[in-house]
Amino acid sequence: MSCPICTKPTAAAYRPFCSRRCADIDLGRWLNESYTIPVAADEDDRPADMPSDAPRPN
Repeated sequence: MSCPICTKPTAAAYRPFCSRRCADIDLGRWLNESYTIPVAADEDDRPADMPSDAPRPN
């Protein structure tokens, strides 16, 4: 397995990373919200008390 940040071989102490540096880079990406999961907007995501013909909130 290779490090997902720099592709070097992993080190057992920092698995799945090769070093503390790459682990910290990954943590920084999580904290900066660089990693996201795309979500498709549904028509049904309006609050229950909002009429169906009301404009969608931004």
